[in-house]
Amino acid sequence: MKLSSGASFGAYLLPVSTANRPPWWRAGFCGVVGLWLVLAATGPGQAQTSRQQPATPASTQVRITDGILEGSTTAAGIRTFKGVPFAAPPVGPLRWKEPQPVPKWSGVRPARQFGPRPMQLPLYADMQFRSPAVSEDCLYLNVWTPAKSGRERRPVLVYFYGGGFQAGDGSEPRYDGESMARRGIVAVTVNYRLGVFGFLAHPALSQESGRQASGNYGFLDQTAALRWVQQNIAAFGGDPRQVTIAGESAGAMSVSAQMASAQARHLFARAIGESGSLLNSSFGPVALAAGEATGAAFAARLGATSLAALRALPAGQLLAAAGAPGVARFQPTIDGYFFAQPPAATFAAGQQAPVPLLVGWNSQEMNAGFLLGNQPPTAENFRAVVQQLYGPRAAEALRLYPAATDAEAAQSATDLAGDRFIAYSTWKWAEAHQRAGGPPVYRYLYARPRPAVAGEAATGPAAGAVHSAEIEYALGNLATNTAFAWTPADYRVSETLQGYFANFIKTGNPNGAGLPTWPAAQSAGSQVLRVDVETKAEPESNRRRYLFLDQQAGQ
Repeated sequence: MKLSSGASFGAYLLPVSTANRPPWWRAGFCGVVGLWLVLAATGPGQAQTSRQQPATPASTQVRITDGILEGSTTAAGIRTFKGVPFAAPPVGPLRWKEPQPVPKWSGVRPARQFGPRPMQLPLYADMQFRSPAVSEDCLYLNVWTPAKSGRERRPVLVYFYGGGFQAGDGSEPRYDGESMARRGIVAVTVNYRLGVFGFLAHPALSQESGRQASGNYGFLDQTAALRWVQQNIAAFGGDPRQVTIAGESAGAMSVSAQMASAQARHLFARAIGESGSLLNSSFGPVALAAGEATGAAFAARLGATSLAALRALPAGQLLAAAGAPGVARFQPTIDGYFFAQPPAATFAAGQQAPVPLLVGWNSQEMNAGFLLGNQPPTAENFRAVVQQLYGPRAAEALRLYPAATDAEAAQSATDLAGDRFIAYSTWKWAEAHQRAGGPPVYRYLYARPRPAVAGEAATGPAAGAVHSAEIEYALGNLATNTAFAWTPADYRVSETLQGYFANFIKTGNPNGAGLPTWPAAQSAGSQVLRVDVETKAEPESNRRRYLFLDQQAGQ
């Protein structure tokens, strides 16, 4: 099976279409390693020095609770602080523990280079990093601020990266915060532990915790970063009362998780979710006992008979073992601490964070191969898969995803694949939050396909907007991605989508001058903003599909 171009999630380790891989990827693994070595050798801070202000102007020093930071300034006058620790390194005895306070430092700590990225394998072609290396010592964040002093009170964006809880990093250029900072927003990207380091549950870890809980360390990292923001963002000119959390894919799932958790729901004022949630999602969370069983089986596979033995294993060995064929994934758990109950139950009870929510998904989140494997997308093959999936309700499913012809079946297979993968769970999040009443919900459908790969002949218009396609548009970072031949129309779409995001971050309402009206969801079947070259609100068109999948999730 193959994923649509640009997919950046970790639910399924499937190859990315080579047609849409950037040129550096097709140079092979050595080419990727070479790029990493160049980045490590120059360092992002060094690469910028020649075009920035002098190395140590007074305005780039900021005192936070743990000590003094020395950042840098971009050509546009945006102050940046990179590689800022928000928790102690989670290594040695702190591996698989809730994040601990940062040791204070004396003197001035340089904050001009990204910190190490979390432990991860090179899984996705569209992930490019500016961080120097992978490391367990990864709990760092990055700040871009337009404020000239701590006396200002600017709105704040805290962004969580995607990657299926298996990969990703706050240094990725598509998440760069300078463009949002130029719009008056203090932007923050946050690292959090991934895979076996971020989500291993184990009976001994639960017992050790003192609260019979284990797993969810990656979510607890995010919460620790939000506490850091509350304590320190004013020093960068940010307003701790105006914090918006946002993310895409696993990052959006993280936003839904923080909204559902009593540990975090008071730490932010607004939320944005792009393509993903943990409400009725195959990504979890799972029952703690199931997570513990997965962790115990993994430890037995490694021959580790105690926590001390597990913690003594080199990080690289753990990473390789977790990525070996046949090893179960480490999913979030309903641990009774971070999650008191399934997120869908929390939202149904109206116990989630009562904040405005901007949420949506893309028009082609997945392709037909997700369902059909290597089989051609014919009507016969699709109907057989639907029968296998839905049994006595297959006829009903085929009315919603019709397959009268091969062409119709190919489109329906694409639609059902995207719905099952991530669109339905995102819809469920929007629906549940809107039904709870209170702050408004703004729903979008992102439909702008990416253009052709730069330097290659166009192969015809793309069928839709694939998973992760909207990130650079929403954050104003098209120019950071040289893989695609962006057109003036793409930049217009980016201006529109980023404008909505910026307005929402500032006020809780995406509407503003020069933008098509985006109505808040008021009731079942409310309008959705379709984002494309012509952006407009339109009636929700796929509600019956999601209601059908919602009934299946409830069985």
